[in-house]
Amino acid sequence: MSRDAAGQFQDELLRIESVGVEYPRKHIFDKPFKAISDISLQIRQGETLGLVGESGSGKTTLGRAVLGLVPVTEGRIVFEGNDITTATRRQRRSLSKDIQVVFQDPYTSLNPSLNIEQILIEPLMVQGMGKRESRQRVREVLDHVGMPSDTAGRRPREFSGGQRQRIAIARALVMSPRLIVCDEPVSALDLSTQARVLDLFLQIQRDTGVSYLFISHDLDVVAHLSHRVAVMLKGSIVEEGTAAQVTQNPGEAYSRKLLLASPVADPDRQQERRARYLALAGESRSID
Repeated sequence: MSRDAAGQFQDELLRIESVGVEYPRKHIFDKPFKAISDISLQIRQGETLGLVGESGSGKTTLGRAVLGLVPVTEGRIVFEGNDITTATRRQRRSLSKDIQVVFQDPYTSLNPSLNIEQILIEPLMVQGMGKRESRQRVREVLDHVGMPSDTAGRRPREFSGGQRQRIAIARALVMSPRLIVCDEPVSALDLSTQARVLDLFLQIQRDTGVSYLFISHDLDVVAHLSHRVAVMLKGSIVEEGTAAQVTQNPGEAYSRKLLLASPVADPDRQQERRARYLALAGESRSID
């Protein structure tokens, strides 16, 4: 990864330009539901962009649009200079090695009928890598995410939630991607396990230079590993800036509410946050 003299990332990897996504309504006379509208963001090589908002804010829809899982109805998404919103299915299949995903729930994102080697080796074989080389790559990534040497022959049910998420990260990492979309990847884990998995994401980025689009409802989690943060509300970006700016001195009341809603391990700090959150929520209602 390259940075300028001020330490800023230079090489653009992903550009989201005025993107909107609409979902059709169930009945023919209903207007389409606009999930996101006029979203413009940028991610550079080796950088983490944290995307934070409450449930229904549109953040997961945007992640799915980047992955090509939902159609973009306006604007475009450019990856390494190529407009991927118009990519064919064949082109998307080729792109899959460069853009990977880690989903929220490690309990359902791994096929329970396969062992870990079978889960991780499949995308390598699809891309044409030989079996021997593929097995070596699987061993390398499992070691990289801190899993024991006997992991490959075991099934997902034999591991804890934190271990399963490490395996899910290994599955994304096995293709040596340029970008990983992380969709609430630690929200199903307890606080201590969250911290260890977040540290793993940081270590992987230092080792490989991979970029992350890190989606979360928890501003504290996003602050832990993001270089920049964008806050979403009702399908739009309401605040964007460096992680320090948005998480330490947010300019929007909604961002402050998200920060105060983030859980902390210290019960006294948690109680204080809860009181401040309720006070801010009360102010918002009185203004409305």
